[in-house]
Amino acid sequence: MSDPRFEVQMLHDRVMIRVEKESGERRSTGGIVIPATVEQANRLVWGEVCGVGHHVRTVKVGDRVLYHPGDQFEVEIRGEDYLVMRERDLHAIANERPEYGTGLYL
Repeated sequence: MSDPRFEVQMLHDRVMIRVEKESGERRSTGGIVIPATVEQANRLVWGEVCGVGHHVRTVKVGDRVLYHPGDQFEVEIRGEDYLVMRERDLHAIANERPEYGTGLYL
């Protein structure tokens, strides 16, 4: 029996984001090492958009977006973790075509 493969299509204003793996410890701007075990309750994280619904207006596939880890639903597809959330729950976009940028770059 063959293995059917179905393409995932996002609906309405939903965005699918590929979870970026944490690299572990971080460094503060002052050079202090922050261990991976330290959690920051209100820390926003970056992820890559890999699917958008037909009512999404601002982000496109390939954009990096800033979001709060508690504002989404998790899904596993073929062994990889993804997040699904509404476009309005995203806080920022990093892309190559800024219209109203901050002057900061990743």
